[in-house]
Amino acid sequence: MAAVGALLALFLAQHTARVAGLDAGKVWNLCILALFAALAGQRLLLVALNWSLLRVHPSWLLALAMIHHPLLGAAGALAGAGAALLYARGRLPLAATTDALAAPLALGLAFEQLGALLAGSGYGTEAGPAVRWAVTYTSPLAARWSGTPLGIPLHPVQAYAALLFLALAVLLLVVQPVRQRVGDLAGMWLLGTGMILDITELWRDSEGRGVLPGGVLDGPQMAAIGMVLAGALVLMDWNVWRSEKLESSKAGAAGKSEAEHG
Repeated sequence: MAAVGALLALFLAQHTARVAGLDAGKVWNLCILALFAALAGQRLLLVALNWSLLRVHPSWLLALAMIHHPLLGAAGALAGAGAALLYARGRLPLAATTDALAAPLALGLAFEQLGALLAGSGYGTEAGPAVRWAVTYTSPLAARWSGTPLGIPLHPVQAYAALLFLALAVLLLVVQPVRQRVGDLAGMWLLGTGMILDITELWRDSEGRGVLPGGVLDGPQMAAIGMVLAGALVLMDWNVWRSEKLESSKAGAAGKSEAEHG
């Protein structure tokens, strides 16, 4: 499901790139590079954390199955973002490119969460009898790969996140043709993704998610707060830049008019 989401995001990025007036071929190259960098970053971190085992079982390096953990996802995201920035430098305008990638990223995350629901990774907290839509995992593979509790009704928090990411993707697609400022979609994606992470973590089991002392916040929630603040700053900066540019153009027009009148 994550692979399906990646493919759909790649093809959607071709459409959003054309809407943003970008070279669709360069955006495709950027996405492919970022995807492989993310996969390599995750696998390298996995190797580093499990080197003692892999020395004994080197064939495990070729295994398709990956241990699902927020730290691996963060490492992949950072590696992919770094590769994308390096490629875009001098080839693509950064603000317009991030706008074009906002909706595809949200769509890809929606399918990734559907895959997590099917695999039992990132599972939810225990659900009470009133939650009729609770899911109960029985596969030993889910317990082996993700530590998923078996035989216990859980909140399908992955489905909650998938629906919210899908709604965010639709919103960004609707807003893109009528947006007023370059960079607005990137800011909206940061705000929306941060809010989705913060909300869904309320129903996600905290096991292995870096909970702070006292159980107030976990790792993804701290990242979510940073994303919300970053999104607000992006929107604010572009608004300030646009206001300054407008004032500068008005001042220039006024000066030209006075010079012509003189």
